Amino acid sequence: MKPAKLKIIRLLWGLLAVCLVWVGYPAVASADYPYATNYRSDTDSLVWTQAAFAPEQVLGRDVFIPDPEDPHKQVLSPLAQPSDLFVDTQDVIYVADTGNNRIVVFKRDGTFDRVLPALPDKPLSSPQGLYVDGKGNIYVADTGNARIVMLGPDGKLLKEYTLPESRFIPEGYRFEPIKVAVDKRGYVYIVSRGSYNGLLQLEPDGDFVRFFAANKAPFTLLDSIKRKIYTRAMYEKQISKLPPAINNVNIDERGFVYTVSFGEQLKSSQVKKLNYAGKDFLASDNSMGTSNDTFGEIRFAAANQIPNLTDIAVDRLGNFSVIDSDSKVVSQYDTFGNLLFFWSGDASPNTTQLGIVKSPAAIDINSRNEIYILDNNANLIQKFRQTEFGALVYKANNLTIDGRYKEAEPVWREVLHLNAYYTPAVIGLAQAAYSRGDYPEAKKLYLQAGIQKGYSNAFWQIRLEWLQDRFGLFMNILISVIVLYILYRIAAKRYPAVSRLRPSRIQLTSRFIGQLRHTFYVLRHPVDGFYALRYEHKGSYLSACVVLALAYISYAVIRSYTSFSFNAEAIKALSATTVFLQFFLVWVGWVISNYLVSSIMRGEGRFKDVFIGSSYALTPFIVIGLPLTLISNGMSLSEESIYQFLHQGMYVWVFLLLIWKVMSIQNYTVGETAVNLLYTIGTMVIIGVLCFILFGLSTELRSFIYSIVQEVSVR
Repeated sequence: MKPAKLKIIRLLWGLLAVCLVWVGYPAVASADYPYATNYRSDTDSLVWTQAAFAPEQVLGRDVFIPDPEDPHKQVLSPLAQPSDLFVDTQDVIYVADTGNNRIVVFKRDGTFDRVLPALPDKPLSSPQGLYVDGKGNIYVADTGNARIVMLGPDGKLLKEYTLPESRFIPEGYRFEPIKVAVDKRGYVYIVSRGSYNGLLQLEPDGDFVRFFAANKAPFTLLDSIKRKIYTRAMYEKQISKLPPAINNVNIDERGFVYTVSFGEQLKSSQVKKLNYAGKDFLASDNSMGTSNDTFGEIRFAAANQIPNLTDIAVDRLGNFSVIDSDSKVVSQYDTFGNLLFFWSGDASPNTTQLGIVKSPAAIDINSRNEIYILDNNANLIQKFRQTEFGALVYKANNLTIDGRYKEAEPVWREVLHLNAYYTPAVIGLAQAAYSRGDYPEAKKLYLQAGIQKGYSNAFWQIRLEWLQDRFGLFMNILISVIVLYILYRIAAKRYPAVSRLRPSRIQLTSRFIGQLRHTFYVLRHPVDGFYALRYEHKGSYLSACVVLALAYISYAVIRSYTSFSFNAEAIKALSATTVFLQFFLVWVGWVISNYLVSSIMRGEGRFKDVFIGSSYALTPFIVIGLPLTLISNGMSLSEESIYQFLHQGMYVWVFLLLIWKVMSIQNYTVGETAVNLLYTIGTMVIIGVLCFILFGLSTELRSFIYSIVQEVSVR
C-alpha cells in the first residue's frame, strides 16, 4: 500500500476514534444547557450569564423493594408524588414519598439505599415534609395523621408530636403539618397548612412555646379610610384581612430560621432569615445600603405575577436558593440576600429532559454545593453540579463576605473576564479597592455598579483627604480675610473717606428687567406679587417665557447632574425629549385646566394672568434647584437630611406659590381655592386620558390607512 493512502487511512481511523470517545463521554457546553441563567442588576436590567449549575444526574429511577409475594425477589417501586427531600450532614438524601406513604433514602452518590420500615401501630399517611438533625434523627410531617413523628436513624419511632393543649392556641386551630424543621436545641418548628399564625414552635418534649415568624396582614390606604368611616358591623362584613401563610421552613448550621411565604399581596419579604428572637436579618441594612427584601426572580413577569416560592435550601456558608413552583425558576442569593443567579427553562409536558424540572416541589444542597431538585410530576430528583463560573462566583463572594478582599480581588477579576456585565464582580472589585484605600477607583466602580451608598462612602473619604491636604491653606485664607476686615474697620474709623469707597449699584430701569426682578418679589411676598401681576401689569408674556425656559433648564439640570449619591438616574441615559415632555405637558395641562376651571367658577383672572403667574411660580427651580444641584456634588449621604430638606422644600414652595397664585389672581377665598385646585387636578387627569385615547386611535387609524395603501398598491 502506498504511504499516502496509508496516511489517509490512519487519519480516518483517528477521526473515528475521536468521534467514538466524544459520543461515549459527552460534555455539556454552556450553550447546550436547556435553560438560561441570568442576573438582574440594580437598574432592573436583565444580564445573561454563563450557567452557574449544570445538570449531572437523575435519581429515583432505581427504587427496588422486596416483592410482597416473593421476598427473595426485588420489584421496581418508583416514587409517587414525592413532596419533600432533605440532604443531611453526611450528604445522605431522604425523600418524603407522599403517594407511597413512606420515606426513601439514597446514598451520597445518588444510588438507592433503602426504604424506612413502616410504623407498625400507625403507618405514615401522606407525609409531606421531613427534616434530619445532626444526630441522624428523622422528623416527618405525617400530614394524613396530623402529627410529627421523630424516627431514629434506623427508622424506629422515638416520639410523636401532636397539637398540644394551650390557651394561646386559637380555638378551632387547624393542625395539618406539612413541613417541619428542628434547631440544635431540639425545638420543633411546624408549618401547618394554610395557617396565618406563623410557625408552631414546640419544646423538645412537645409543649407549646409560641407562634413564630408570622407574616403581617396587608393594610392599604383604602383599609385605613374604611376604618374611619365604617361602623364596626359594616367593617366586619368585609372580607377578612389575613396575613399570607408560610409555605416552608429551614434552619441553617448557625441556627437561623428561614421561612418562605406566598400571598397575592405579598410584594416583599417572601423569604425571611430570623434569629431566635424573631428579627429578620434580610430586612436589615448592610454596608451597601438596604438589603434586598424581594425574592423569587421571574425573567419576564406578566402583569401582577408574583413568585410562588415552595422551598428554600441553605448551604454551609449561608448562601440560599429558593424555587418557584409556578415559573420553575431557581433563584440563588448570598447570606445577605443579594442576588447571585437565577435560572429556568421551558418544560414540555410530554417529554422529560435532563436539567428541566416540570413541577419543582423541593430543593436542597449538599456539602459539595451540589443542588438536588425534587420533581413531583416526573417522580424523580435532578442533581446539578456547580460549573467553573459558578464556583468562581461563590468563592469570590464568600471571600468578600469574610472580609478577605485582597484574596477575592483576583477571583473577581477572573469572573469579570468571563462576563464583563456581571455586576456582583464589579461590586466585589469596588469593595477591594475601598479596603486598600484606592477611593477614586472604588467610587468609579460603585458608580458603574449602581451602588449609591458605596459611591457616597468612597466620595466621603476622597473629600476628607482633600480637606485634610488643604486645611492649612483654608485656615490661612480665613485668617487673612479676618485681618483684612479688622484693618478695614480701623481705617474706616480713622479715615472717613475709606468708608465711602464702596462699589456703586447699577441701576437697571428697563421695564423687561423690572418684570424679571419682580419674580424675586413674588418669592418674598407671593400674595401681593401675584396681585401685582394681575392688576399692576408687572409681568408679560416675554418675561414669563424667559422664566419658564430657565425653570425648564433648571429642572433638566437637576435631573441630569445631581450627584449620584442622591439621584439614582444619574447612571442612566436620560432622553432630553422625555424630560422636555414631562415638564411641559404637566405645565401646559395645569395652565389650560386651571384657566378653564377658573372661568367656570367665576374667577377674575385672564388666560394671560394664569400663564404668567404659573411661570413665575416655577422660580424656586431656578433659585434653589441650580445651586442645590451644584452643592450636591460636594455632599455625601451623611448630609442626606440637608439635601432632602432643601430638595423637597423646593417642590413644596412651588406648590404653595401655585396656591397663592390661584387665590390672588382669581380673587378667591381659601375654600374656593381648595375646590378650584381639586377640580383642576381632576381636569388634568381627564385631559390626559383623552389624549392617551386619541393617540391610540390615531395610531390605529394610521396603521389602517397604511394597510389599505399597501393592498391597493399590490393589486
